[in-house]
Amino acid sequence: MLKNKVYINCFLKVFAITLLVLSLLSGFLTGCKDRFPSSFILELPEVPDSWVTLLGEPNWRLEWVNQGGQKQIVDYPPGGLSGIEIEIPVTWTNPVIAWPYWPAHNLMPNVFKPCGALFPFDVITAKKHSSRLQLSWEAGPDTVFFWEQTIALNQSVTNNTGVKIPVNFDWQRFRELFRSGTLSEAVCKDPWVINWRNMAEKTIESNFDRRRLVPEATELKHFTVPDGTWYGVSPFSKPLFFAEGEQPVFPVRPGLNVWVSAKGILMVNGNTWAFTEKREY
Repeated sequence: MLKNKVYINCFLKVFAITLLVLSLLSGFLTGCKDRFPSSFILELPEVPDSWVTLLGEPNWRLEWVNQGGQKQIVDYPPGGLSGIEIEIPVTWTNPVIAWPYWPAHNLMPNVFKPCGALFPFDVITAKKHSSRLQLSWEAGPDTVFFWEQTIALNQSVTNNTGVKIPVNFDWQRFRELFRSGTLSEAVCKDPWVINWRNMAEKTIESNFDRRRLVPEATELKHFTVPDGTWYGVSPFSKPLFFAEGEQPVFPVRPGLNVWVSAKGILMVNGNTWAFTEKREY
């Protein structure tokens, strides 16, 4: 009889704790809904002047998670993304990402680096009729890292208990790393030097380790292209300048590399490269 009473008491304690956790979770989700509306007007950052001067105003590919938990992808013409309003779930961390692209120059989405925002960290106003979400170039790597973790999680064959999922990631602490001076200068100046896919896969396979936040290896290669100033696909990358008569040398990473100048576009992938002269539109 005493043994049964102990079991019953243990069960009641576990049941009470479970109810408490569910109650707190419910309150948290309700609080999020009360604090934030589900509809947000997107605020975009300024596009780098060099991109606009050389390529014109970009088209945009917008990606976000809708109220049903499904990924939405919509393309907008130049200027078409301004003032766009979207609905997102407000009960968990949610990425919004915008890829600039220039189809007239055969520069499609996923070539130039995106701007983005993470809900709720990038909400700038949360009023009933004027809720806004600020996209920025600084948050672009965050959103890509979020999606790369999601892809790695879906492909993982290990037993994931749900702890290592992007919505549970400590995004505020992650962002602080780039402001604290603990990372290399190269990474702080341009986070796109990191291989975010590899970083995400390692994070899902084991754990997040800030020591992996290092520049991806590059190989210096010579290409016969015109002199002048060349701009990369990251809004943070420093332009490369080659004087007349100088042999242009570019730092090439694995995968597709692109640089643009007033005289044309250079595309490099491994040992294959192509230079396309600038066309006026």
